[in-house]
Amino acid sequence: MKVIDKLKSVKENVRIACERSGRNVDEVNIVAVTKYVSNERAQEALEAGLVHLGENRDVGLLEKRDNISQEAVWHFIGTLQSRKVKNIIHKVSYIHSLDRLSVASEINKRADKPVSCFVQVNVSGEESKHGLTPQEVKAFLEDLTKFEKVKVVGLMTMAPHSDDEEMLRSCFRKLKTLQQEIQEMALHNAPCTELSMGMSNDYMIAIEEGSTFIRIGTALVGED
Repeated sequence: MKVIDKLKSVKENVRIACERSGRNVDEVNIVAVTKYVSNERAQEALEAGLVHLGENRDVGLLEKRDNISQEAVWHFIGTLQSRKVKNIIHKVSYIHSLDRLSVASEINKRADKPVSCFVQVNVSGEESKHGLTPQEVKAFLEDLTKFEKVKVVGLMTMAPHSDDEEMLRSCFRKLKTLQQEIQEMALHNAPCTELSMGMSNDYMIAIEEGSTFIRIGTALVGED
């Protein structure tokens, strides 16, 4: 199926989820996760009208960025190692996986302007997932205040891969609550206005619980 047809379906689901939760569709940004698809498929996504593309490896991001003829807003959504920061820091608009001070320090050292970052939170507590525990986030954000080029625009989480809607909803709701608590801290470097949560199998629930960036791979650019 063509990306433009998949996008119509995703946009309709976004509309329904926003209608259910009393939100405006303009509040939700769709990030097409292109890590498993070809450069041509990523190009097709942009031609279909998508603006945001996400990659989880520095090599994949740089290759696509160099081979796609159209401008995109690039998101780094994978685990970021300190030694890889220099490869992507001037190539991306958003980093979705900040969870270590060593990475923040490297971003601060190498960036030439503030970088929009999401702090990754492991709300579900699964050992297989990266991220801070919810209890660690506030202290981490206070530690980040010394890095003037690290701007925490929001929080990111990955929910369990499950069909249990109430479990997913609870996971997203906890991140939303944490976001609101952080906003009350009024940290100069952490406006924390955004939530990056929701993937192909759960993005409608994530939107209903407050997500502003959904990361969609299979349901949007996956090859059928």
